[in-house]
Amino acid sequence: MKLSQYSYEFSPELLAKYPADYRDDSRMLVLHRKTGEIEHKYFKDILDYFEEKDVFILNNTKVFPARLYGNKEKTGAEIEIFLLRELNKDLRLWDVLVEPARKIRIGNKLYFGEDDALVAEVIDNTTSRGRTLRFLYDGSYEEFREVLAQMGETPLPRWVREKVEPLDEERYQTIYAKVEGAVAAPTAGLHFSKHLLKRMEIKGVDTAEITLHVGLGNFRTVDVEDLTKHKMDSEQMFITAETAERVNRAKAEGHRVCAIGTTVQRAIESSVSTQGQLKPYEGWTNKFIFAPHDFSVADSMVSNFHLPGSTQLMMVAAFGGYEQVMNAYQVAIEEGYRFGTYGDAMLIL
Repeated sequence: MKLSQYSYEFSPELLAKYPADYRDDSRMLVLHRKTGEIEHKYFKDILDYFEEKDVFILNNTKVFPARLYGNKEKTGAEIEIFLLRELNKDLRLWDVLVEPARKIRIGNKLYFGEDDALVAEVIDNTTSRGRTLRFLYDGSYEEFREVLAQMGETPLPRWVREKVEPLDEERYQTIYAKVEGAVAAPTAGLHFSKHLLKRMEIKGVDTAEITLHVGLGNFRTVDVEDLTKHKMDSEQMFITAETAERVNRAKAEGHRVCAIGTTVQRAIESSVSTQGQLKPYEGWTNKFIFAPHDFSVADSMVSNFHLPGSTQLMMVAAFGGYEQVMNAYQVAIEEGYRFGTYGDAMLIL
């Protein structure tokens, strides 16, 4: 498969700037892989397709306020940093993106907050935009993280909306988010409401949780026509023995396993035995999934509608069938579905 095969007629008007009033009121296009049939539903209808002891695999990563605004020493020039990855807790070392990056050099000090409450020193230039910062903070680690949280802003993608609003603090987070570490939300999970989870519990539909801390590399532009030459950034992930056992038992008993989002799909496909069993795992993954790919764990998945040429679209097309998924996207455009982070959902069965 080539990059050019994942293009479609895209208009920025397709992008949802705001979430649905209620999480599970989003629309849901249902694609049946075996027949190519398409149905138009609402996300609250998802339980019509699942039975007792089926399993939804959820990504419980939690987005932290990763965007900070500050000033450069001496010149006072305004800068924006995006916290990407904590490198060392004790030394307060972080990999970050800096904008504008061209004038930020090793040794520069950056100041954040009122009265310069937080100071960071640039200690490494890793890429054209990336830097490694050491935060100069004498308090405890817990106090330091509290300061970061207070100063930080919800990292809503700029292409959704330029200005972050109060609602984003709640809505750009799944209701089951637990383990802090993501700089972007696993968007397929944004459609779940507390009421829907309660209905799942009553019906006996089970859940299993993995953790994959979504990084900005998830949105990195693919700039090579030959997809085998694209490299994904590594993202930290955790699959517990309990989750692996729950998923494997459901599969063995013939129950349906549904991956809620591309981040879940990437995580579970990164830790599979030769017999197709999910294995416990703690580490990193840079797995890039595109057609042809034999999926070993999930037999259904939920996804949002992704941008042209994105790695998420490539994975969804690998799972649902290239021609069927690209056709479903055209149908979604014609039917007025909302695309992107706060957009509608697609269920592939």
